[in-house]
Amino acid sequence: MACLDTTLLRIGGAPTYVLTDNAKTVTVEHIAGIPVRHPQMVAAGWHYGCQVVSCVPYDPESKGGAEATVRIAKADLVPTSANLLAAYDTVAELTDACLTWCDAVNSRSHRATGLIPASRLDIERTTLHVLPIEPLALALGEERRTAPSASTRCATRPRRAIPVPRCGAGSSARNSPSPCTKSVDLSEIWRHQLSTPGVPQIIDEHYPDHPDGRSIHQPRLQPGSEAEIAFVGIGPGAGRWLKEAGPAGATRIRAKMARAVELATVLGNAKVDQALGLAATAGRFADDDLLSILGHIADSKPAGEVVRADEAHSVQNGTAGWQALVQLRPVPRELTAD
Repeated sequence: MACLDTTLLRIGGAPTYVLTDNAKTVTVEHIAGIPVRHPQMVAAGWHYGCQVVSCVPYDPESKGGAEATVRIAKADLVPTSANLLAAYDTVAELTDACLTWCDAVNSRSHRATGLIPASRLDIERTTLHVLPIEPLALALGEERRTAPSASTRCATRPRRAIPVPRCGAGSSARNSPSPCTKSVDLSEIWRHQLSTPGVPQIIDEHYPDHPDGRSIHQPRLQPGSEAEIAFVGIGPGAGRWLKEAGPAGATRIRAKMARAVELATVLGNAKVDQALGLAATAGRFADDDLLSILGHIADSKPAGEVVRADEAHSVQNGTAGWQALVQLRPVPRELTAD
């Protein structure tokens, strides 16, 4: 249906009927020689204003017409030893080749009519049915609701991940020889390589809060009470302190959080947040560790006065002390002047 929708859009209208082969997606079965249409294809015909019909087996007029496109594809588009075409690395390259081929054959005179197909289509387009504004949902694929695990699946295919912001949103998934396409509001959001059942397609960048697939070991901050909100509001250092203090088994965490909020009110959030970040890095969660780190920060020189080793400065001790020793050392007798 996606291919038919694209074709009708390029033509600019819908004909009276669309002829196709007897695939199971079109004809469910034959009863006494009468084809039973797939209900979704019947709905598609009503939607586009045309009838989807299938060819009659062993009938040159209908069966031959349906297979003519297959012969054209094999001769001009599919890489074979006859046409010397190289293999397509991506589906996009095949699509571009189809567009190039269509432009070439539709702009030259037809052998039977002697007319240019593109020019004749301008005349025939006036008799075609007007296309609906929106395509049939079936043309996009199977509609699926994205699970809370930021993944979805279509039919019996393996589960595939999609970006986290799409969780809970309606989406459609389409399986084809090309990578599976996930779409929301008719816009493509991701393509996955086809896989087999039991081999899910999971992309790490779709889970920014779960680095390396670790979800249980990487909890997110979710402050609920006023005390928790006030503590986390000090800064990112407070969040790191809480994430490290909990797994480390620190005691009286809530009392220490309240003490940190009081210190932030007096000294400012920046200094307390810096001290909490240092405490988290060093693993210091005792009762007086925060005050000790704050005192060390207050006694330390500002960052601009700290000497750092580079090409112009060295942190090694100088030689001034050795000069004093040389001055105190007696001069050898043999070196004195007469």
